[in-house]
Amino acid sequence: MSGGVDSSVAAALLAAEGHDVIGLSMQLYDQTRGDVRFGSCCTIDDLYDARRVASALGIPHYIVNLERQFGEHVLSNFVGEYTSGRTPIPCVHCNGDLKFAELADRARGFGAVAVATGHYARVDRHASGRYRLLRGLDPSKDQSYFLFTLSQDQLAQAQFPVGALTKDDVRTTARRLGLRVAEKPDSQELCFVASGDHAAFVDRNAPEPVGAGVITDRDGRLLGRHEGTHHFTIGQRKGLGLSAGVPLYVVDIDAADRLVIVGPREALDRTTLTASQINWISGEAPSAPVKATARIRYRHREAPATITPFDTGQARVEFDEPQAAIAPGQAVVFYEGDEILGGGWID
Repeated sequence: MSGGVDSSVAAALLAAEGHDVIGLSMQLYDQTRGDVRFGSCCTIDDLYDARRVASALGIPHYIVNLERQFGEHVLSNFVGEYTSGRTPIPCVHCNGDLKFAELADRARGFGAVAVATGHYARVDRHASGRYRLLRGLDPSKDQSYFLFTLSQDQLAQAQFPVGALTKDDVRTTARRLGLRVAEKPDSQELCFVASGDHAAFVDRNAPEPVGAGVITDRDGRLLGRHEGTHHFTIGQRKGLGLSAGVPLYVVDIDAADRLVIVGPREALDRTTLTASQINWISGEAPSAPVKATARIRYRHREAPATITPFDTGQARVEFDEPQAAIAPGQAVVFYEGDEILGGGWID
């Protein structure tokens, strides 16, 4: 229970169905420091909102301290990826490594048989006995992209009570039940970067200072200087500090040499990528190339592609049409209709 409307309604629906529901909220930072705003969620106020909702539903509520695990699995990865010239997506690590790993372990300690969240996703069981992860019914809120790391064991325990609802349905249900979070706005930024300034967060938390470097074109001509490659991501146009006759975009980043390379819009187009740490949700990698659609970032429309798995846990993705701004560090997720086949991390 994050204190938001989605997880609150998820808990309410399960309680109304007669389940024995226990509310768990994650404490992700040291609240003894007196901070009142960690980011756009997981604040002290959010934890109080979750507790008030649990009280209104008549269910017990516990706050689980996952500060150490959040630092190890999410924050350190975020900083390490940016300082390596990659663009991280911490929400995937938070969902897979915390909500469906750490919280699942805590839930078993309570004797719980399932873990439910407020994600807009669905899970069902195929006739073969395997579990399938499906898109949420509301396409504008579908969060299945963030859940591609889930295993068969985790899906067997997972429930997504709002996955078959639209956001409007969820808010209507919250109003009908008199939940105080019915009109609470959705969080938009990363929960641990309150200002939205990712580079400043990396500067404060990197084990070593991130050095300045240069910006060049694709032919190596010097165009400008920068204060660290962690200020940039593939496809970026704004904030380059360059004057040129044509719009320029970041097309490559070499963190080792502190180099940012820019070029015209067409230089961003790629037809292939390689990805590692591939998770096939079925539990088994295909024995031959698969035709599917692939999404290279959360708000990107997936595109037809051929996915060729390797024995190394990697895969090659070849798109039918060029895709713009494929960024190392982001997740590529594979779909077959409404079903999520799996995904991995773009190299």
